[in-house]
Amino acid sequence: MENKYFNIKDSLYDITEKYPAAINLLVAAGFDNIKDENARKTFGKAVTLENALKLKKINLESFVNNLVEKIEEDEIKEKKDNNKNIKIAGVLPCPVKVPLNEAFEKFIKESNLPYNLEYELKAASMGVDWIIEELKNDAVEKLPDMFISAGFDIFFDKNLFGKYKAENLFEDITGIENYNRDFNNDYINLKDPNGQYSILSVVPAIFLVNKDELKGRKAPESWEDILQDEFENSISLPMKDLDLFNSILLNIFRRFGEDGIKRLARNLKRSMHPAEMVKSHIKLGDKPVITIMPYFFTWMVKEGGPMTAVWPREGAIISPVFMLTKKEKKEELKPIVDFFAGKEVGEILAHQGKFPSVNPEVDNMLPKENRYMWIGWDFIKENDISSLIKKCEDIFYNSVKGE
Repeated sequence: MENKYFNIKDSLYDITEKYPAAINLLVAAGFDNIKDENARKTFGKAVTLENALKLKKINLESFVNNLVEKIEEDEIKEKKDNNKNIKIAGVLPCPVKVPLNEAFEKFIKESNLPYNLEYELKAASMGVDWIIEELKNDAVEKLPDMFISAGFDIFFDKNLFGKYKAENLFEDITGIENYNRDFNNDYINLKDPNGQYSILSVVPAIFLVNKDELKGRKAPESWEDILQDEFENSISLPMKDLDLFNSILLNIFRRFGEDGIKRLARNLKRSMHPAEMVKSHIKLGDKPVITIMPYFFTWMVKEGGPMTAVWPREGAIISPVFMLTKKEKKEELKPIVDFFAGKEVGEILAHQGKFPSVNPEVDNMLPKENRYMWIGWDFIKENDISSLIKKCEDIFYNSVKGE
């Protein structure tokens, strides 16, 4: 019957003075005089809780348990009333939005978080325009306390989240010291060395090759291969998926320069939604030889058909799924961060979505020889990423138009 709130040998007055919730419980137990302030001070000071309950022949353990439960309920309510609202916003990869939302709602229900939680987690297909307007103002208090999304532009744009990076507003509070070996090895380290940005998983871009359309050409095995002259007017790119497309442009620019962007534009055939890409071989007319697409959509490739998935030799270009958390709210956010950075969510991302997780406890179920292509934190630090994306887009689209 021990608890951290009171002792059964405390007087009724001391207990009710400290925990008003006890008044209603005592009245319900037959101590009507406790409602009167004067009686509570006189009678209440003279009688201990233990003796009072014995007087009424009330089960001591049951009453104590009920009172502790009521005290804790009131504490949570008081914190919610007096404390803070926690706001979470962002977008989730479309293929795993439903299971992630279901798992999050279950977590909230079971966690009894001691504050009001507002959250809006939309499908990635909805874009992030709905949050950009809030980011354009200078009121830090209007920012989400936690934000999740893939991509580069919104996170490093100096007019959006990027402007708060220099202010050290965010902190990686996942507690993960070493990422999954897929992202922490001799050629890649995805963890932010400045401890500001958290990453949950990545969206890898791979090739889908239509063998029937190769026409004697060797199937491409690398990003360098797809930039060759022989694949002019042969490649479909995920241009509607801006996060991944921007990542492709940045990585091509970093590795092959402006000339690489121009060659990619020259080899462009059309932009398709990934769901169209995997079925492009059954469409009549001119078909792409190579489709660059998120790895997830290889689930849809029919076994025995002409379409074959190729993991690029240099590595699949990745668009990280970032998570930003306000440093000043880390105590409140910690349980939520632990949920999203944990093994359960990591396995939903990796196993149901083919979005490899950085959580070291998750088996991403991919061959260890599969590499990843990442622009690197040094490159991000040395460049204005938002301006560089705009530069790469201008080079690409001008080249597509033949300018």
